[in-house]
Parts: sequence; structure tokens; C-alpha cells
Amino acid sequence: MSNGGGDTMTTEMQEIAITEEKPLLTGQAEAKDAELAARILLDQGQEHSIETPHGVLHVTLHGTRTTRRPAILTFHDVGLDSKSCFSPLFRFEEMQEIVKNFTLIHVDAPGQEEGAAVYPTGYQYPSMDTIAEMIPAVLQFFNFRTVIGVGVGVGAYVLSKFALANPDSVEGLVLVNIDPNTRGWIDWAAQKLISVTSSLTEQILSHLFSQEELSSNTELVQSHRERISKASNLVNIELFWKTYNSRRDLNIDRNSTFKCPVMLVVGDQAPYEDAAVDCNSKMDPTTTSFLKMADAGGLPQLTQPAKLTEAFKYFIQGMGYMASSCMTRLSRSRTTSLSSSYSMDGSRSRSRTLSQGSQGGQMPPSPSQTMEVSC
Repeated sequence: MSNGGGDTMTTEMQEIAITEEKPLLTGQAEAKDAELAARILLDQGQEHSIETPHGVLHVTLHGTRTTRRPAILTFHDVGLDSKSCFSPLFRFEEMQEIVKNFTLIHVDAPGQEEGAAVYPTGYQYPSMDTIAEMIPAVLQFFNFRTVIGVGVGVGAYVLSKFALANPDSVEGLVLVNIDPNTRGWIDWAAQKLISVTSSLTEQILSHLFSQEELSSNTELVQSHRERISKASNLVNIELFWKTYNSRRDLNIDRNSTFKCPVMLVVGDQAPYEDAAVDCNSKMDPTTTSFLKMADAGGLPQLTQPAKLTEAFKYFIQGMGYMASSCMTRLSRSRTTSLSSSYSMDGSRSRSRTLSQGSQGGQMPPSPSQTMEVSC
């Protein structure tokens, strides 16, 4: 009996020895983590209801939850939720090379997630400032010290507020369709008139899409019109919309602005094209890039995911989180001329054409140079 037991122990020890002879290499472990993150991203993610000092936020997390890098935190526009605003972009094939290396945190504004309970009559919806003050609780919940923020429209405004109040928590910002200004009296009066003559759905569509898209009644416009008009939480959407229209000025200028790299993005026919241009003029030219996208309409993350993905890759790479060797065939094979003019040390210098065709993922000007790109 003792010999049998000894044989069993010897066999077990041999098995352990065989296992330890070929430990999993660090690179292999990281590759498996990346593959796991990509697989998780393709499903619905992990949904959380996070308590904040100002109420509950619905948040969806995708990825391995590693805190070795900043998370990518998104905030959506009005009339959308995190899924309808960002899923097409972050599920885009070429985007997978980025997202497999990061945790994604999609934040829904209060009461805006699909299936949200309807707020009662007289409910006091939180202000834009208050919503921004809810975000630190999300970072704390997931134990992330810093994030790279990606916001669209209202979401761009909220993340701007958050970044200005918490500069040490934000490593970079991608702001799509940002309007940093409060509504003037003329805008206020126009909005009042529109609210009388147009339905809530049409008001929001005018915020989301260009006049050309609305006139053409594109398939994207039609699908969003149907989704918004039939939303079970339409009361909540109206509260969010009214709160945004009561926003305060961000009060940014060259001397009081973001402490991190910023990429401003807008479609060349978007409703907020002029506002984004105005915002760019107030930004620190040494840390800001401005991307104006042709044929992108009001929601470039939905209509031009390839272009936005490529720009986002350069932005991430400029922050030191992606080596040029990691750039995909999108950057290596496409021959795209980006007409860029940029400033060095705060003064306008020269214009040049940056061709990406055979540069193997060549970087645009470094963060010390503002790059304005039309593509």
C-alpha cells in the first residue's frame, strides 16, 4: 500500500515539474488578457448601478478591468445612450487593436439608459455641473486613478466640466461636437420658438444631425427619430435636454484650460461646427488637435468610424500608450493626405501635407504642436 502511495506522489510531483518547466511567458499572458478583453467587448459587458453623492449612475464596463493603464471613459449625447452613441465605434474592426489594451467604461447620464424608470412629475434633474461631479465616484468604484475621456455633444460638455475640476484624473480628452458656451439671449429665444413649433424629438434631431442629413431624411435620421419618439423614458430625455440648454459657460481660454492633451472633433456640416471652431480658438495650441471631418454629418462616430478610429489611434500613440509597430493595416495601407496646419510654441508656423501612405503609422506632430486636420 505504501509503495502505491509513493507512486502516486511521484506521479503528482512529475506533473508539477512538467507544468513548471514551461511557465507562461509574460508576453503570452498579456496576449491572453488582450484576447479575453476583446471577447468581453463583443458581448454586452458588465452593467453596474453606481451610487454617487448625487444619485445613481448606470455604467457598463468592457475589458479586463486592469488598472495598469487609464480606462477609456465615454459619455453620450442627448437622445442617445452609451450603446447607441458608442457601440458602432468601439465595435469597429480596426478599433479592436486599441480596446483590447484598455478597459472601457461607458457612463449613462441619469435616467438615460435603455429601460430606465421614468422620473415622476416635478423631479429635479441634476445640473450639468452636478452630473460632472458624479464621475469621480465611478473611477473610485472601479479603482481607476485616471481616464481618457471620450464625449459627444452633451457628453463632451460633461467630461470637460469633469476634467477642469479634476485635472489629475484625466490623461486625455476626445471631444466630439463640443459647445463650450452658454446659450445667449438670441439662442434662448430661438430655442423657445422651436420648442413651441417642433416636437421634442425633432428638436433633438436638429441637435444631433446636420441640416443636410435632416433634409435628406437619411436612414440614420429615420432610425433615431423612431427610437427617440418611442422611447419609454422620453420624459427623462426631455429633462436631460432642458438641463443641457441651461448649461453655463465653460470659461476656458488660453490661460485657463485643460491640463491634458485634447482632440476636438466635428463634422464639416455639423450643427456645432462653429462652436467647435470657437472652442479650438480658446484652447492651448500646444496640447490641442482639431479634426474637422468631411462628409461626417452630425455624428462622426457613427458615420465615419474608420477615420475617427485612425485619429484616435494617433492620439493614443501620442500619449505613449501604443507603439508605432502596433498600428494596424488601416494606417499602413491607406494612402490618405491630411492637410495640416499647426502651431509651434503657441505661434502659427507653417502648413504641410502629412501623407500616411507608406510611413508605417507615422505620427503627426508631437503634443507640443497643435494640429488642425481636415479629412
